[in-house]
Amino acid sequence: MLRLTNKEEEIMKIIWRLNKVFVKEIKAEMKEEAPHYNTLSTIVRNLEEKGFVGHEAFGNTHRYFPIIPKESYRKRFINNSLVAYYDNSYKNMVSYFAKEQKISIEELKEIIALIEKDK
Repeated sequence: MLRLTNKEEEIMKIIWRLNKVFVKEIKAEMKEEAPHYNTLSTIVRNLEEKGFVGHEAFGNTHRYFPIIPKESYRKRFINNSLVAYYDNSYKNMVSYFAKEQKISIEELKEIIALIEKDK
């Protein structure tokens, strides 16, 4: 599975959320300044070439839908980040967030409770 650019990820999040969507609907959902319609259409076609989306044709118009589930992409992204930045160690990753104060002691306790509950 290929890594997506930031703009491609932004567009995929919209496609995952809406499930079936036309380019004009993606444009309407974009929070920041949306690219020109033709540029956006090109990005969506690139996502299709990469195997992330498929389409249904309605005359000259296409409605796009996700092929790769969000969870599959998320898992791949997290695993790649874990290997690249945290020496393939969840402990290193969690301790990084704790040291940077991105996660509180209470949240860490909640995570431990969830892990213990699942065992």
